[in-house]
Amino acid sequence: MARRATRNHSAAFKAKVALEAVRGVKTAAELAKQFDLHPNLITDWKTQLLDRAQSVFGAGPGDQRLAVGERAVGDRAAAQESNAVAFVGLEP
Repeated sequence: MARRATRNHSAAFKAKVALEAVRGVKTAAELAKQFDLHPNLITDWKTQLLDRAQSVFGAGPGDQRLAVGERAVGDRAAAQESNAVAFVGLEP
């Protein structure tokens, strides 16, 4: 029996299969037969979907920019404080 070549599935296909698995109407074995996949692959995709679902509603690009800006302000304040300590020679 010839070995099947490795298949690369699109993100849209993975999402479709994972959502079907999350719905729970069919078992992983039934979905595997329907989509010609191994049941463990479907379980992995389902787990990945559920683990990363929070990021859909979590921090967006605006939140990331804000965090970077806050970090930059904190870095500048720390640098100014260390420069002041070095100049005066006193501990804060």
